[in-house]
Amino acid sequence: MASIRQQFEIPAKMKTWSLALIGVGLVALVTGLVTKGFSGDVHEQAHFWGTLMYNTIFWTLVCNASMFFICVTTLAHGGWQISFRRVTEAISVMVPIFGSITFIVLMYVVFSDKHHIYHWLDTEAVNADPILKGKSGFLNLKFFVIWTTLTIALWSILGWRMRKLTEEADNAMDQETGAKFILRGTVRAALFTVWFGLTVGSTIPWLWMMSIDAHWYSTMYSWYTFASSFVSGMALIALWVIYLKNKGYLELTNQEHLQDIGKFMFAFSIFWTYLWFAQYMLIWYANIPEETVYFKHRVQGPYKGIFFLNLIINFVCPLLILMKRAAKRNYTLMTFMAVLIIFGHWLDFYQMVMGSLSKEHVSLGWLDFGILSLFIGLMIFFVGRALASKPLVVKHHPFLKESIIHQV
Repeated sequence: MASIRQQFEIPAKMKTWSLALIGVGLVALVTGLVTKGFSGDVHEQAHFWGTLMYNTIFWTLVCNASMFFICVTTLAHGGWQISFRRVTEAISVMVPIFGSITFIVLMYVVFSDKHHIYHWLDTEAVNADPILKGKSGFLNLKFFVIWTTLTIALWSILGWRMRKLTEEADNAMDQETGAKFILRGTVRAALFTVWFGLTVGSTIPWLWMMSIDAHWYSTMYSWYTFASSFVSGMALIALWVIYLKNKGYLELTNQEHLQDIGKFMFAFSIFWTYLWFAQYMLIWYANIPEETVYFKHRVQGPYKGIFFLNLIINFVCPLLILMKRAAKRNYTLMTFMAVLIIFGHWLDFYQMVMGSLSKEHVSLGWLDFGILSLFIGLMIFFVGRALASKPLVVKHHPFLKESIIHQV
């Protein structure tokens, strides 16, 4: 273990790029705030705050997918991921950071009474609308604030507890201590997974995004959102693993591990497509007005190109490229597909939010890509710092040997 490079040193170029992206993003943020956020035009306001919403929500969920991955593999006693465990932990460090930004944006939106974003905030409209009134037990300001606060807080706390536990494996432990370590990890992983299911798997996508179309019904929306964020999360893990491998780190991680990460990217791309088709097909087949209203302007209106481009990027490309075993072991192809998948699902989140706020025209432009650069820059900066703060190899983890000899 002495010959293994255990301490990551942040390259000057990486720091420069992250700060440059943050700088570009801050310029876009301030410019957008002045020209759109504080504009007297409600459509311009919706464009600005909607752009912040889908970016903050997307990146929070994508980074939280890393902790979910840690927890489900811990529950399954999947030791294969231990050799790059610190990578997934470093990505999950972004949850409190991005979660706090998400909280601030959402709280501003709901407390500033922006009815053009969340129509259910308008008390008079709710009282006059049987559908909104029927949902008022769930769609109300008090529930939104309490559940959003609990969600982000517990994601952050439970994730921190999982990362904190792993620090114990940096020191030697005997068999009895190792057994207790695994048990405590299993319990903590179970707590996070249950909370993840109650939030990402159900309520949070309904509250944060689906309630923009408060008259719409879909039982698959949360699963659809989860699939999109999880496959993007796996793609982000792949990018960091490949980057570190190219820099001479993660010597214990090899093509076997990368292939398994690629399998997750491939499998959940197919799962996302199943939900994409099933949600659309069932609503189209039923032809119920309060359900088809969500798809009409996306399939027949200005968002038609983006709507079907999603299918090409997020299904056709992963299907054709990642199906082969060799592709999942190729650093170049995996990097290309990881970037493409993250961009494709970011674009999907764009149409999920902005397709409801700006139905008449596609507003994708400088503000969207500027805010995107801000979040990418923040992610690179803080994940790099997290990687440098601890040894890259959890050298005394009881399952490390299983990860070293892992074969597929």
